[in-house]
Amino acid sequence: MTQPYFAVWATDAPGMLEVRQRVREAHRARLRDPGEHPVRVLLGGATLDEGATQMNGTLLVLQADDIDRVRRFVAEDPYVREGVYKSVEVRPWAWGLGEPKELP
Repeated sequence: MTQPYFAVWATDAPGMLEVRQRVREAHRARLRDPGEHPVRVLLGGATLDEGATQMNGTLLVLQADDIDRVRRFVAEDPYVREGVYKSVEVRPWAWGLGEPKELP
């Protein structure tokens, strides 16, 4: 049986662009290789302002056994630890269109 999917929508706190840029590589490295954590990152990227010129948040699609594991994974993220986000929302997600059938 396929593990459930989860969408993570995070919005940056005002004035955190410098901090975001400082810890961005640590954040990206962790998403690419979460180590022994039981969460799989399928898709991810920065959200942008309306002019598409400045990062202002994050959108992730994750796969895990349950929402609590996703919440723990997100809580350990460098952006969360450094206070980049003002809000983070985690929701179970039904992947309906373009499901990655090629994923093992």
